[in-house]
Amino acid sequence: MGGTELLELQDRVIGCTLCPRLREYCSKVAAEKRRAYRDWDYWGKPLPSFGDPGARVLIIGLAPAAHGGNRTGRMFTGDRSGDWLYRALYRTGFASQPESVSRDDGLTLHGVYITAALRCAPPGNKPLPEELRNCRPYLERELELLPNIKVVVALGRIAFDQYLGILKSQGLIRSRAAFAFAHNQRFRTAPGAPVLISSYHPSQQNTSTGKLTESMLLAVFRNARKAAGLT
Repeated sequence: MGGTELLELQDRVIGCTLCPRLREYCSKVAAEKRRAYRDWDYWGKPLPSFGDPGARVLIIGLAPAAHGGNRTGRMFTGDRSGDWLYRALYRTGFASQPESVSRDDGLTLHGVYITAALRCAPPGNKPLPEELRNCRPYLERELELLPNIKVVVALGRIAFDQYLGILKSQGLIRSRAAFAFAHNQRFRTAPGAPVLISSYHPSQQNTSTGKLTESMLLAVFRNARKAAGLT
């Protein structure tokens, strides 16, 4: 297991065509572009995950942004959510630099791996239940191929519910009802399973209204470092 199999999995992700609605939308966005990015060659495909194959912390987001990851080809890269996330990861020792603008900008991650519940940008940031179901096997396989994971950080309720759904399908928990989503809440889900930390998503809606502040997001990743046994 390890890096080679992770790369092979990401190749399968990039070539995925299971959700016609999402593929049509992402291709349309990539062709029409946003005026500010008219000189960009949009990625326009499902997004691979990104990070350290030996990671002890796994971050699960919701989905790529239409003009963020769908443009740049890397998770949380080129949008405001990513601006917040990578600043926090840099300040807590997980990232080599505080910003991410393209998949070729030299950013490296240390001790952390970033994935998402959905690998394609959904219209209106609202994935359909069947689209999440189609994508879930990729996340399940990543969990198998990342043997050192001690902590899962779920950014937002959808990521939180998707991860708990995996644990339930594996028989590790009886019900998701026992786990109430709250910001920077730490959960022991099952013996031997990673610690789960829930967090508000660093979406523009949450950060612009003050529902999520930089200090709140920093607290999540300081919590994650401690729970993962990282110094």
